[in-house]
Amino acid sequence: MKRIFTVSVLVLSCFFFINAAFAQDVVVKGKVTDATTGEALIGVSVSLKGTTTGVQTDVNGAFSIKAPGNGTLVFTYIGYIASSLPINNQTALDVKLKSESKELAQVVVIGYGTQKKRDVTGAVASVSGDIITRQPVQTPTQALQGKVAGVQILSSGQPNSQPIVRIRGTGSVLAGANPLYVVDGVLTDDIRNINNSDIVSVDVLKDASAAIYGVRAANGVVIITTKRGKAGAPVVSYDANVGFREGANTVKLADRQQYIDYLKVASPTKVADDKAPLTIPGTTDWAAAVSRKAFETNHNISVSGGSDKALYFISANYIDENGIIKTNNFKRFTIRANNQVQITDKLKFSDQISLSRNDERPVDIGGIYGNVYRAAPIIPAIVNGLYGNTSAWSNVGNPLLQLDKSVDNTLNNRVQGNVALDYNPIKSLTFHSAFNLDERFNNQKNYDYAFEADGSTFTVGGGNQRNTDSRLFVQNDNSYQYQWDNTVTFDKTFGKHHLTVLGGIVTEKGKSNFISGTRIDVPTNPNQWFLDVGNPDVNAVDNNNGDLFTRQSYVGRVNYSYAGKYQLSGSLRRDGSSRFKQKWGTFYTVGAGWVLSEEDFLKDGVFNNLKLRGSYGELGNDNIPSSLYVITGVPYQPYFFNGALVGGTIIQDIKDTNLKWETTKQLDIGLDYAFLNNRLTGEIDYYDKKVKNALINIGLPGILGDPDNKYVTNAASIQNKGVEVAVRWNDRINEHLSYNVGANISYNKNKVIGLNGGTAIEDGGANGKTITRTDNGQPIGSYYVLQAIGVFQTQAEVDAAAPNNYTSEANHVGGLKYADINGDHKIDANDRVYAGSYQPKYFGGFNFSVNYYDFDISADFYGNWGNKIYNAKKNSRGTENDNIEAAYADARYTTANPSTTDPATITQQTPPSTYFIESGAFLRLNNLTVGYTVPKTLLKPLGIAKIRVFLTSQNLFTAKRYSGQSPELFNSGALTQGIDATNYPVTRTFAFGVNVQF
Repeated sequence: MKRIFTVSVLVLSCFFFINAAFAQDVVVKGKVTDATTGEALIGVSVSLKGTTTGVQTDVNGAFSIKAPGNGTLVFTYIGYIASSLPINNQTALDVKLKSESKELAQVVVIGYGTQKKRDVTGAVASVSGDIITRQPVQTPTQALQGKVAGVQILSSGQPNSQPIVRIRGTGSVLAGANPLYVVDGVLTDDIRNINNSDIVSVDVLKDASAAIYGVRAANGVVIITTKRGKAGAPVVSYDANVGFREGANTVKLADRQQYIDYLKVASPTKVADDKAPLTIPGTTDWAAAVSRKAFETNHNISVSGGSDKALYFISANYIDENGIIKTNNFKRFTIRANNQVQITDKLKFSDQISLSRNDERPVDIGGIYGNVYRAAPIIPAIVNGLYGNTSAWSNVGNPLLQLDKSVDNTLNNRVQGNVALDYNPIKSLTFHSAFNLDERFNNQKNYDYAFEADGSTFTVGGGNQRNTDSRLFVQNDNSYQYQWDNTVTFDKTFGKHHLTVLGGIVTEKGKSNFISGTRIDVPTNPNQWFLDVGNPDVNAVDNNNGDLFTRQSYVGRVNYSYAGKYQLSGSLRRDGSSRFKQKWGTFYTVGAGWVLSEEDFLKDGVFNNLKLRGSYGELGNDNIPSSLYVITGVPYQPYFFNGALVGGTIIQDIKDTNLKWETTKQLDIGLDYAFLNNRLTGEIDYYDKKVKNALINIGLPGILGDPDNKYVTNAASIQNKGVEVAVRWNDRINEHLSYNVGANISYNKNKVIGLNGGTAIEDGGANGKTITRTDNGQPIGSYYVLQAIGVFQTQAEVDAAAPNNYTSEANHVGGLKYADINGDHKIDANDRVYAGSYQPKYFGGFNFSVNYYDFDISADFYGNWGNKIYNAKKNSRGTENDNIEAAYADARYTTANPSTTDPATITQQTPPSTYFIESGAFLRLNNLTVGYTVPKTLLKPLGIAKIRVFLTSQNLFTAKRYSGQSPELFNSGALTQGIDATNYPVTRTFAFGVNVQF
């Protein structure tokens, strides 16, 4: 018995000894590569199964980790199939990961959560940060141009301008048509403070899936996710580019001789009576006089890293960008810090904070370029410090004098970010609480010097371009908006069933305040530009105003999938907004998806992925002033009561106290596909988007006073209906050569489908006549003008024509002829016709990139078709002495050139007509970049992980039919978008850049 016990103890001891030996920690080293190409994979997560211990592969794909000899290592990498390998006491492991379709593996942000793209039932597009940083642009939305189907983006050449974004057409007239932006959970309407190099991805919610954001999501949602640190040694990155901008597609104006020849017809008396300027040699190119080649530079540095317990990412960015208009400058400095701390296994703390400061000197582009187009070329801009006195020539003011005698400066300081706690009591349950803040402090100073253009040796005397007193305008703006999110998410897989349920409460509040004042006779010393040193008694204007709004929301969402083939989703949001008397509304979406390629009848077929999806829902829009429904009065108004003059209050306007938000109902049916071993991928979408209760102005009954008076109410319906097609081809020929090609095209039809008693809206005036009309059956902002049918060639044609009662311009040889549409033998407002709109029927983009050894080249094209532009600058002549465009000067009617299309003169009385409407179709090379990456073998001895140098150009060329600078017009108003009057010049950029990583 004793011997048996002894043997048992020895056997048991040996068992524990063997177990202990196998359980001892070993240091495992290895390399992770792509199973197909053999290329080293950087940043692969290597973790010990069942623990939080882990590391990441370095720039050579190598890793080293200490783990039990009987443990299992898990290798995960975005875009690759996860792999688990037992250690079995090995000290060396070489791992090959198989690539998963990037389209299927891609994680997209869907609002208060994420999903793999293959599980999404809505129309969600995603663009990676790497693509955004290729272009030397200030805002990420500029870099999205032409890359997302259904998203139209219009940008300006002016520094610090925010691009106009339209997702699936224009859906509102008065309540704002811009999308909602969400930056790391912070809801905002302005993303000009975001450093492009900090961005991981931009996700665009195009359909009713945006309803998770409720009353602010009617125009779509753009979600921006910024970078965070990764576990491992610190990684230092430096990105920079330096270059210059210049004017592109500049419109050539008439020179001296063309101008004088024109005046002989347009203003013969002026030529005969006032000849002094006509004798001065030379031509002034006013566009060149106010323009320059503009320097720009952009520098970004970041540090990231961490451990399994804490992650950090810190970046700093500096932009110095000059506009091509003299005196127009912009500088921005941004600091960002994103951190994450795993306090316990169940509790995580995270924060993101961004601090930005802008210093901008803007220009009044309307005033400057309005005069550039019209200034007489016979007057010099400046000679020996003396400005040419264009105003004395019965002409506009000297644009260069306007620039030099006015100083506008704006300082913007902004804090944006959040702090959050995530608690996981069990693996499938997450409680999330985040406080988000967006706070701004702005200061504006505009100073106008005193001057008088009283003539010089080369100008005529007199004129009205003068400023007898210096003037200072100061305004301070302060605003904040906070949002507190509290959500709970349940996410669990039961066999073939996957269920995700989210519920939560969102509280928002925003407040703004501004105070401004004006004084005259302020000293010229900038250090004395304060209101209290000016004259407080003359022309003093002070103002103080602000806004306050609140929202309370309840959100819920359910996502369900079965066997990876059948998917259902639904969201519900209950919103309360202080901007309406009827404060509460309910918004929802339902969606379904069917992965056909997982069915037996297609599983082994040609498709790697084929998915049919659909969604339907209702969204809201409360983007209106908070006081729009509040009746206000003007106090201290004098009136007689019982024979005495007393003070009282009057109602200043009529308002609809029952205003409610615009609602958008949207249907989307889509097809996602991937075949040829996932090399060919894409989407096809059909959508029908209807806006009801749209806010418009309707006329008051004549019994209430002036019939031209209007008030705002919910009285219109708008429809956008269209098709989107996107296709991408990715291929690797061998380990040295790879390429990808992508294209998208969108068709959209916009029209007003019901004014519900409202009157048609006319807008966009020129010379006292409106240009656009928004009415039933027509697109928003359609041109409504006379139909020009040629030029009178003989007096007999003039005598036989219907008289022009629309303006005081009489019919004459060389004048425009107009169609008598209603046949009443007179030309008046009843003969106007609809002549197209600025909204394109088709728009899209094409892009490609090639990587060959260490060289790369990429190009992006963008364009649209089927839209029209109204050339208002051609029709904006205020006097007969204004200049004209060179092309018109050569083409216009003369006895020697009896043109049948271009009239002899264009005057103040020339009415808006189809003559001024041109095609807006264009195709632009948006970006061309050529880069070279220094081989790693040369960098490794220097301790540098990566160096890439590149040359890039933005807006290299544009193929267009429009005679103006660009058919891409930067007008924010929905009713005047396509009217080209005084847009900032389009710019072309050339830059050299470098990317360095340590």
